Parts: sequence; C-alpha cells; structure tokens
Amino acid sequence: MTLSPLPSEIPSLLLEPTLVLIPAASFLMGSNSRQDCERPIHNVSIDAFRMAATQVTNAEYTRFLSATGAAPPPFWQDPNFDRPQQPVAGISWHEGARYCEWLAAQTARAYRLPTEAEWEFAARGGLEQKQFPWGDDPPQSLPDYAKRWQTGPEPVARYAPNAFGLYDICDNVHEWCSDWYDPNYYATAPDHNPRGPEQSPMKPPRKSSRGGSWRHHIKAARCSARSSIPPEFQYADYGFRVACSV
Repeated sequence: MTLSPLPSEIPSLLLEPTLVLIPAASFLMGSNSRQDCERPIHNVSIDAFRMAATQVTNAEYTRFLSATGAAPPPFWQDPNFDRPQQPVAGISWHEGARYCEWLAAQTARAYRLPTEAEWEFAARGGLEQKQFPWGDDPPQSLPDYAKRWQTGPEPVARYAPNAFGLYDICDNVHEWCSDWYDPNYYATAPDHNPRGPEQSPMKPPRKSSRGGSWRHHIKAARCSARSSIPPEFQYADYGFRVACSV
C-alpha cells in the first residue's frame, strides 16, 4: 500500500464517506425465477437510512488501521489490490463490523453494515423487480464490460451510479450484510425492517453478502441474488459498504 500512515486523531469530517439518503419505502423483495433462496417474492417495507455511495476504499481503511493498530487484510500489499481508490478486499465480516463500530465512535453517527433488505432496495434504485440496478439488460451491455476487472477490483465510482446515486452496487466486490444467512428465511421473514434470523442454520454458520465479484465469470450480480460465507473468511473478492441509521 502506498498511502502514508495518518495520525490516530483524525477530524470526523475527513473520516465520513459520502452518504446517499435511501427513502423509506415498500418494495417486492426476491425472485421466483432464480435461486431457491430468493423465494418467495414478498413485500417488504424499510425505514429511511443512509448508505455510502461507494464501497469502503483502501484509502478509507488505511485511516482505520492507523488509528486502531488493527492487522491489514491479507491482500494489502498485493499490487492488484493496493491502489488507494480500489475497494478494500479480503475483509472478513468481523473486520467490516469493527470498522463500522470504530467509525460510529469517531463520528457519533450510527454506522453499521446494511441489512439484506436495505441492500436490495438500495441496489434496485426504485426499479421494481428489475434484474439489475440499470434494468434488465445483461451485464455485458455495461460500458467497457470486456475490459474491466481483469486482475482485481477496479477503483470505485468510475462509471455511472444507479438512480439513488450508489456506485458499483452490484459489481466489483461482494459486500457484507449484517444478517445471518438462512436460505429459507424469506418464508417467515417479517414484512417490516427484516434483519435476518437470530442465527444461521448452516454448518458452519454463514453471514449474508450481496453484489457481484470481479473474479466471477459474470461480473455483475442481480439485485435479488443472495450469497454467503462464514464470517471469518477473508476472500479476495469480499469488501463492504457502510450504512447509517437516520
């Protein structure tokens, strides 16, 4: 990483990401035509919240490391992952949660990981039941699709955001959510502010994640697509995006 260490006391205004207000709304969550875990489509209402316009970058994560002395993720020195404006990669769920706790303590704002429901509504950008943030056109229709994500994630915000102003919301790196993962959760989920099950029934237990990955054959995920891994895993295509309660 080429960034210089920063002092442990940093003005909170320099720490806070650009936030987008996601309005309170109801929407149809899930899909009846894809993975079983996305079924059934069900109506969900969420309260207003704020979400970072971009995935947490290496530049932002450097401030956290400098202030806390936490260990860097495993790909920190890899030249395919170390540009300041690339999303930080190789982050476990626990590290993402600690970053949110640290940011909340520094800024006195309720930073946290988004829920799956919040993430899906934000990714849709108001386009009800469309497959992707831009509509139903395939990922290959994106500008420069064949040239992007060759050896790692690309710097954030290079291309147009969705209608809510969120960049890279279904591509670049998988994004951790706060929920424990249950493939059958939708059958019993509450219809207002669902936050996932009390625990994961998977062995070992898994945390939910959303969005696409630079190393997948298809680089952009559908808005309703669900994914999960154990919370201690540090994969090269896992990062995160912060949310903030209003």
